[in-house]
Amino acid sequence: MLYTFKSRAASDLIFLEADGRQLLTLMGKDPDAPNGVLTTAQIPAAIAALNAAMAKEAALEKVPAEDEEEADSEDEAPEVVALRQRVVPFIEWLERSLADDHDVMW
Repeated sequence: MLYTFKSRAASDLIFLEADGRQLLTLMGKDPDAPNGVLTTAQIPAAIAALNAAMAKEAALEKVPAEDEEEADSEDEAPEVVALRQRVVPFIEWLERSLADDHDVMW
């Protein structure tokens, strides 16, 4: 399943199910609802919640290992996309929707 976020202020944003569910949950929306709306009045709170989640993730990040053995094991680990890599463009998109006074739907 894909989540397609729509706003008249910008192009559609498409997220895979896990990422879309995570964003909706962070914004306090029901990820199980087939569709929904984020009104312009709700966008500032959604942005604040997403920023708080990024700050929490940044505080939990570990310092990278310095020695070779740990560095080698890191090379074998799958790359993980940090929350901020998805959220920052989404926040910019939400800010554009807010500035143009358009609700967001999915």
